[in-house]
Amino acid sequence: MSSYDADRYSRQTRFAPLGAVGQERLVAARIAVVGCGALGSVVAMALARAGVGFLRLIDRDLPERSNLPRQVLFDEADVAAGLPKAVAAAKCLARISSTVTVEPVVTDLTAANAMDLLSGVDVIVDGTDNFEARFLVNEVACRHDIPWVHGGALGAEGRVLAIIPGKTACLRCLIPDPPAPGSLPTCETAGIIGPAALVVGAVEAAEAIKLVVGPHDTAGRMLVCDLWASAWRTVDLSPLAEAGCPTCRSADFPWLDGRLGGRPTPLCGRDAVQVPAVVGSVDLAALAERLATVGAVVANRWIVRADVEDGIQLSVFADGRAIVSGTRDEARARGIVSRYLGA
Repeated sequence: MSSYDADRYSRQTRFAPLGAVGQERLVAARIAVVGCGALGSVVAMALARAGVGFLRLIDRDLPERSNLPRQVLFDEADVAAGLPKAVAAAKCLARISSTVTVEPVVTDLTAANAMDLLSGVDVIVDGTDNFEARFLVNEVACRHDIPWVHGGALGAEGRVLAIIPGKTACLRCLIPDPPAPGSLPTCETAGIIGPAALVVGAVEAAEAIKLVVGPHDTAGRMLVCDLWASAWRTVDLSPLAEAGCPTCRSADFPWLDGRLGGRPTPLCGRDAVQVPAVVGSVDLAALAERLATVGAVVANRWIVRADVEDGIQLSVFADGRAIVSGTRDEARARGIVSRYLGA
């Protein structure tokens, strides 16, 4: 007898590349989704509806009204209730499917917990908004041979890449060094349309399903799309896979080892948290120009200070450090830095 409701999944199993055998594999699969925001919420919903047996949802944040146009697992009641995203998402998924086991984990993915949080799963899916979390995922995946799916969306554009350690290019092959904090636009400074998140999240979910069902012959080719320009293309990363990188070829794990990244620290006697620099220095003039679209900015050669949210002030130093004033919550401070600096 099958371990799933054959009628419920009849349309999926009639799709020959998946079939009944593939559905059995989905039911038995364990998948971790890192981040329950725009991408992660779409991924989690699609995988739960597809019949994946176990989902671990890892997120550090709370839903806000500005999330609702693109984060499909949350509504106004969730914002009012103040539930963490991972918990609210788990409640929503339980209403979608009573057979999926959802493990909500309310925490920030760090070097100290990444190995534990990402262990015991068959696939990891990227729903994050910062490079530190993505590089941690990449290093855990490479260390333990766990396939994973990288995705990103901004404006009307998106990208998706399925990574199979030892076979395809990994994230460090594609991005040898993370960009300096504030050097790239983020959703907070450049915006994003909901359909871009829906498309990228759906493609990520499809890639995860293919990784579970196997074989995955298209892994290693990155999809790049621009919905506003109606442009779609794939980029063959096999030359990068052939060259490799220190992480996938030489077992170099700077993020897991703590040589890159760092933990936020509450400042003594102040309602503020210092978030260490991820890497490199910051172009303060360019950062000031971007943050001016968000709130009032004061800038000089040493620092940029901006009022980014109600009661929250973000100060960024030339060496990449940031101080978030208005909170002593380390996870919230890291989230604010990720939101506005993309670091």
